[in-house]
Amino acid sequence: MKIQPSKIVADIQPYFFASLSKTLADLRARGMDIIRLDMGSPDLPPADFIINKLISSARSPKKHGYAPLGGTPEFLKSICEYYERRFSVMLDPKCEALALIGSKEGIFNINHTLLDPGDLVLMPDPYYPVYYAGARLASARIHFMPLLRENNFLPDFDAISDDIADQAKMMWLSYPNNPTGAIAELDFFDRAIEFAKKHEIVIVHDAPYTDLTFDGFVAPSILQAKGAREVAIEFNSLSKTYNMAGWRVGMAVGNADIIKYLARYKSQIDTSMFIPVMEAAEVALTSDQSWIADRNKIYEERRDVVYEGLKAAGFELELPKAALYLWARLPEGYHDDMQYCADLLNDTGVSVTPGSIYGPSGKDYIRISIITPSQQIAKAMDRLVEWTKANKG
Repeated sequence: MKIQPSKIVADIQPYFFASLSKTLADLRARGMDIIRLDMGSPDLPPADFIINKLISSARSPKKHGYAPLGGTPEFLKSICEYYERRFSVMLDPKCEALALIGSKEGIFNINHTLLDPGDLVLMPDPYYPVYYAGARLASARIHFMPLLRENNFLPDFDAISDDIADQAKMMWLSYPNNPTGAIAELDFFDRAIEFAKKHEIVIVHDAPYTDLTFDGFVAPSILQAKGAREVAIEFNSLSKTYNMAGWRVGMAVGNADIIKYLARYKSQIDTSMFIPVMEAAEVALTSDQSWIADRNKIYEERRDVVYEGLKAAGFELELPKAALYLWARLPEGYHDDMQYCADLLNDTGVSVTPGSIYGPSGKDYIRISIITPSQQIAKAMDRLVEWTKANKG
């Protein structure tokens, strides 16, 4: 018997970072010193009090059974307390908040929750790859909204024809943005909500970087926009804010009907999270937040090292005010981001991400993550600058 995947699965490429891991392992086996500036996985730990809560909770013999579907009432309440404190947004934990096993699974599952085959999705370009894969696996159609440097990497709603907008059922937004590091002010979300209401579109806002900001910038939530809960939900996560990426804990908040439908879909797929993880997440969301500002200063220092290195190598880029990434256009003389990244890795051991994996508008860009200690980043930038200047086409 020859086992074949479905046509849709056969058409989906493997997740880029899964393939990259094998390449990196092969290079390390050959003795190459690898410096990873590709994946956005925080290298710093959570605060000690968060870890201590996980340990103490896990020692309880009563905490190892199945957890309530959609999250414990206490965890859902802590999500709402966080949104009230951070954004002055009041949420009902009984119907406007849902626990996720990391926001990635919610990002994927919302496609199957809301979309039928042939439905149209408005998608930013560049995009987080799971937006695209989720829509494709739901057999949806995709209309790209280019995020261009001249428009501060924000979508231009006026450039979307009424015909396309009226067909659209769902729209993705993400600010602070991955991969560009761009930010959005509240007036942008006001315009987005107005556009969505006019054309009866659900907005899904992916917001894991709202608390990872620099230079005094304070990122808003889309739920602060007037009327947002009539048409929008927001995905958020403890992965980046609290350095808990491997813990797999996140949330969906906003429109009660969408939350209800997503919870119904998830009830057939998973059985919530480990209770001690949720109890540690409660502590993270509701306890001392001062350590986050100190952590962000570390990222800000790293950001500046990368920025100066890329400028010295001839890249075109902006200094981001948020997120974990710098989005840079290749220097003059380079025209293939995939080849640039592959050659840089093989020749120097510095691993950065080609912009093309994030969509057509990512061509000739690279994304660099600031998830490595500053000393290593400085070493990587020295290698990148020297190699780029020596190999210009």
